[in-house]
Amino acid sequence: MDTSNADFSGTDILRVAAELIAAQRPFALAIVIEAHGSTSARAGAKAVFDAEGTVLAGWAGGGCAESTIAHAAVECLETETPQIVDVDLDDEVLGAGMPCGGRMRVYVEPVTPRPTLWILGHGRVAECLCHLGALTSFNVVVDDAMASPDRFPEASRLIADDRNYSALAPAPSDFVVIATQHRGDHESLRRLLASDVGYIALIASRKRTGLVIKYLRQAGFDQNAIDLIRAPAGIEIGARTAEEIALSIISEIVLVRRSRSGSQRQSDNAARGECAAPSAEARVPALLSASGGRTLRAVGE
Repeated sequence: MDTSNADFSGTDILRVAAELIAAQRPFALAIVIEAHGSTSARAGAKAVFDAEGTVLAGWAGGGCAESTIAHAAVECLETETPQIVDVDLDDEVLGAGMPCGGRMRVYVEPVTPRPTLWILGHGRVAECLCHLGALTSFNVVVDDAMASPDRFPEASRLIADDRNYSALAPAPSDFVVIATQHRGDHESLRRLLASDVGYIALIASRKRTGLVIKYLRQAGFDQNAIDLIRAPAGIEIGARTAEEIALSIISEIVLVRRSRSGSQRQSDNAARGECAAPSAEARVPALLSASGGRTLRAVGE
């Protein structure tokens, strides 16, 4: 592992972490919580790892101990799940491979950028979505000409001069909810389906949804693209009010968000021939995943 650019002395770990957060870069913070016997790092030692397992700053043990912690850091960032790593420095077969006579426990915490929830619209459902999105740790961007700061006080960004949706540029990990009450929904969907965004929800009547789908097909989008649209949006909870509709949609978004990391971990386990569900002795905690066999709905289903 290349640590040529790492700063191991005199580094303010919290400052480095704050800079990474400001730059929207994921990282893992490793903290030695126990150290016994002959170890290269003592309790309280800290290190920052990037998504590739490279040490960016700090010190939590050298040699194979560092490699073990780096591997855990990469796993944590993939699953968004913390780990406690036991590093046995006294067992060259089962441990870190260097009999030094000591052992450590290291807590590894993933720190990932907050995902962005794009809300197109300015009505009561959009306002409730903004509030619930902020409560559930999303970066909320509201893109609507009629949106005002007093109605969306928790939005991270308000875009009120984007009539042709040129500012609508979601990342693949972002979430988009269209609540424009039919105004420009076909145009925004056309732009979204040409992007790599992984979640698109449309709040519309069945009749309006059918008209939008017809427009998109005529515009050249195939069924695979159209199936990305979730309409009706949200999990079925019998919602009637604007608040309940927003709750059903944010519930689905949280489910999709947490299922993404769980699916990635299960895929990695399958590739290695491991059981998807870790045992009680496993060092990786259980992952959040889709529960109850509920199927997320898409228009094409």
